[in-house]
Amino acid sequence: MFDIAIIGCGPVGALAANLLGKRGLSVVVLEKEANPYPLPRAVHLDHEMVRLFQSIGLHDTILKDMRDTDGHLHIGADHGVIRYMGTVGKPRPYGWSNDYFFYQPELEEHLRDALTRFDNVSVRLGTQCTALTQQNNAVDITTLCNGETDTVRARWVIACDGARSVIRKSLDVKLDDLQFEEPWLVVDAEVDGAIRFPALTGLPTDADIQQLSVMMCDPKRPATVVPGRGNHRRWELMLLPGEDDQEMMKPENVAALLAPYLDGVPHNIVRAATYRFHGLLAEQWKVGNVFLAGDAAHQTPPFFGQGMCHGFRDVANLAWKLDLVANGKANESLLDTYQPERDPHVRAVISAAVGAGRYICMLDQEKAAARDEEIREKVRKGELPATAAHLIPPVTAGIVASNTAEAGRRFIQPRISVNGKAQLLDELATGDWRLLVTSASLAAEATQHIASILPTLNIEVTNIAAWQDPQLNAWIEEAGVDAVLLRPDFYVYGTANNQVAPLLEQLKAQLGDATSKPLQQEQIA
Repeated sequence: MFDIAIIGCGPVGALAANLLGKRGLSVVVLEKEANPYPLPRAVHLDHEMVRLFQSIGLHDTILKDMRDTDGHLHIGADHGVIRYMGTVGKPRPYGWSNDYFFYQPELEEHLRDALTRFDNVSVRLGTQCTALTQQNNAVDITTLCNGETDTVRARWVIACDGARSVIRKSLDVKLDDLQFEEPWLVVDAEVDGAIRFPALTGLPTDADIQQLSVMMCDPKRPATVVPGRGNHRRWELMLLPGEDDQEMMKPENVAALLAPYLDGVPHNIVRAATYRFHGLLAEQWKVGNVFLAGDAAHQTPPFFGQGMCHGFRDVANLAWKLDLVANGKANESLLDTYQPERDPHVRAVISAAVGAGRYICMLDQEKAAARDEEIREKVRKGELPATAAHLIPPVTAGIVASNTAEAGRRFIQPRISVNGKAQLLDELATGDWRLLVTSASLAAEATQHIASILPTLNIEVTNIAAWQDPQLNAWIEEAGVDAVLLRPDFYVYGTANNQVAPLLEQLKAQLGDATSKPLQQEQIA
């Protein structure tokens, strides 16, 4: 029996397999397609995702095929800037850029190829899952490969099988509709030269428009222009009322839509496809020992580029929890914190994206003009996020010491100078759980308490006073604390002043005793 079966080997499933494989769990990945999808789909990731790649030793490989860009620009009906979420010249507190663009087939290849590192990970391509049965704290998966039927047994299943998830449907899990659905034409092209834009006003002087994701909030036809990696560029163009999907995908119509941007610029259209942009969340993310992750659990409008990021956060959240339970270091009830932690997080970002989508998709000229002024006023008052990174809320439920300062927030990753060499925090503090303290005496005390309170948990104690890093010192001073405990997914579990024992005792209580809950027999499909 495998510890975990992952259904779907797209980017989310492949990252899950890497995270779990690195932890030593036995994993089988079941993917119905024999070959990866050859065309681009998702295009944007943020610094948090690169930090996850860093945690599995793949950031150097993957970054070579990604484009580090300068943020997002929204253009109003009058062709003037209404909102600029730029990052030029701004600090990178998390160690990496806020915005990276990539080519999905390349990313998938890197993540899949990396699985060959792990003897404990088996990948079965061309294998379709036809049924699930849960009983005796295990899941039996009926599979079909080359006409042959087989059964795979695992203690847990992570369903990463996409927006049309067969597993979600077989579990009879409903979707919560956030009432956003708009038809868009997505066009990918290889462009040898600079994209042309109409005459725009109010452009930021500190950024190159070719390095920005540009949202044209034009009521004549809302559109987004994305600077993909290399010479790959993407357009997302809203279909207007009465326009037919198939008709708009015809080469002559695609050429006409892109002509204002590509007149005289050598290019090659890679593909054109229509999509319905949705805001949807599964009502139940865990059924017995089966978890939904990625697009199987939620679908996000693309206006802030967070769709794939959500899926990566899902499996990063699950990986360390499954590891603790599988190795008898936490009660199986720990896994019940998955949806309470992730659902509000995803819902908040989807709501922001839906809100942006509603003002972006405005087709009435007068209403669009009023919208432009309203947004510009909010920007002047500082009422909107300055960068896309500011959209991500803290974790407020689950395994966090919510009664302590900064609990649930993503922790920074500064570049720290050690012996004249700049190193990222995660290269210096490498434990699974990391307790950062501000003095040698507190470090000694913390080490003793860990040995008596949480001896089986891999908590690394680091005295950061020796580093004298300005960013770390500023974070600690602003929070008003002497210690910060980081979860394995780089979110702050909690903070403490003077004494860390109460914080450790709180974590011990939340993880619970390492006893499993019996799973009632349940026929799924």
